[in-house]
Order: sequence, then C-alpha cells, then structure tokens
Amino acid sequence: MAAAALSCPVVPRSAPFCPVLPLASGCGVPVLGLGTSHQGGYSHDAVVHAIQNCGIRHIDTAKRYGCESLLQKAIKESGVKREDLWLTTKLWYSDYGYENTKKACLESCERLGVEYLDLFLIHWPDAQVPGKSNREVRAETWRAMEELYEKGLCRSIGVSNFLISHLEQLKEDCVITPHVNQVEYHPFQRPQELVDYCRSRDIVFEGYCPLAKGEALTHPSIIQLAKKYGRTPAQICIRWSIQNGIVTIPKSTKAERIEENCKVFDFTIAEDDVEVLNGLHDGRHVSWDPSLVVFCILI
Repeated sequence: MAAAALSCPVVPRSAPFCPVLPLASGCGVPVLGLGTSHQGGYSHDAVVHAIQNCGIRHIDTAKRYGCESLLQKAIKESGVKREDLWLTTKLWYSDYGYENTKKACLESCERLGVEYLDLFLIHWPDAQVPGKSNREVRAETWRAMEELYEKGLCRSIGVSNFLISHLEQLKEDCVITPHVNQVEYHPFQRPQELVDYCRSRDIVFEGYCPLAKGEALTHPSIIQLAKKYGRTPAQICIRWSIQNGIVTIPKSTKAERIEENCKVFDFTIAEDDVEVLNGLHDGRHVSWDPSLVVFCILI
C-alpha cells in the first residue's frame, strides 16, 4: 500500500544514451549511475568529467562516504542544472530513529547544496541501538522516511542491503513500500529470489559492485565474452547487469574508466551469453553480507 505524496514533476533528463526506469514514486531513475565511496579516495575531476563529458546524470553517495560536501562543489562546477541530476544518498545507522532520520536528511541536503533528494536510502538493516530490536528501529526510521517523502524533501525513498525478511517486516510495520532496494549485484552474486521479490512488490532493484571489486574482470568466461563482443570485461559486466533489469552503479575515480563504463548502450549481449554470465553465480560477497544481521536487542 502506498501513501499519496507530493508530485514528482521533474523526471531528470538522462543523457541520450541512458534510459530511465520508472519508480512507484512517479520519478524515473537513470539505469546507469556513478558510485562514490570513501574507499579508494574521491576524485573531484573525475566526477566533473563524468557529468560534463560522459553524460552521467545519476550520482550515488552516502553520509558514510564523507564526500557529500565535495560532490556539491563538483556538481556546481559541472554546470548541469540540479533538476537534470538524480542524486541518491544514504542514512547511516548512527542516525537511525525518527527524529535523527529527519535531521540527518536535512544535513545531507545541506552538504550536497540541494533542497531535496531524488532518493534517500536506509543504508543497512542492522540498527545497533541499545534496548531496541533492529525491527523496531527500522520501523521507526522508515516512518520518518515516509514523512520526508510526503513533504517532498525526498522524491523517492528506499533501502539498501535489505533481504526479503527485512522487507517483509517493513511491510507489516509501515505504510509506504520502498521504491528502491540497492544491493550487491554482479556475476558471482546474483540474488534472483530477492530480485523477483522486489519486482513483485514494484521495488526497483539497484546493484552496486557490478565488477565484484575487480574480481569479475579476470574470470575466463567474462574475458572470452569481452573478446567476442569487442568490449572490455567491465563493459560486459555492466551491460549484463542492465540487461537483467538492474539499475547499475559502478564506481571509479579515473576519467578513462568512467568513459569505458558508460559505453554500454550500443550493443546487446545475446540471450545465451546472458545465461552464461547468470551461471557464474556462486554466492560470494565482495562487500557486506546482510544475512549476518542478527535479530536481537542490544543490551
């Protein structure tokens, strides 16, 4: 069940090469984004180059990454209008809770230099609040997210690293279904049951770590397909992810890599080859494993 919210009159114009996927909020998210991170540093010049020269209009960040203020400078320098960008940031568990969540959203907006967020995500299902269960804190936090959405401070709201069990609890405890679930997704980690569940509830699935932090780039099958299509292994992984209907968010601080990652809309991987890549799933995580989140009350 979804509550009525302020209209989302501006759907960011993605660059000509990049289609958008509609969200239940009424907004449209570009299917290819640029991820940022505290790991590997942050490159102002790379972000500006991505926006100005690669057509990137979807930027993904988080408070935890520590680069929201830096992104404000890069966005201003790019010269691209705010309404033509899709900006996602995430709420870290230290800010969970009803009042803390609303305060953290305003602080992220201030650091980014914007009046609203296109997408605000709960970053992680584990709350770590003494005296309260994870479920209780997630529900309290989500109620604040719903309020931020209804007021228009967040055009869309969602979660990250949530499994079916977490989403089922949120369904029971709250009103608005998350518009997005952002989860690790690459050839070795293809959680199809979770993808199918999200689609059944009109939750758009976003994938981070599409190159498995580089592990996918040296796999023989991926190298073989790269040669077959005259592409790089990175382009094969990103294109495969997008063809599987996943909003895909690779990270890089190198301008040439960002350009490479964006050149994935002028070819198609044959169905048989998509199945080859699908078959590489072995369940490995190169990032956090949300299945380890325990359902307990911290004392």
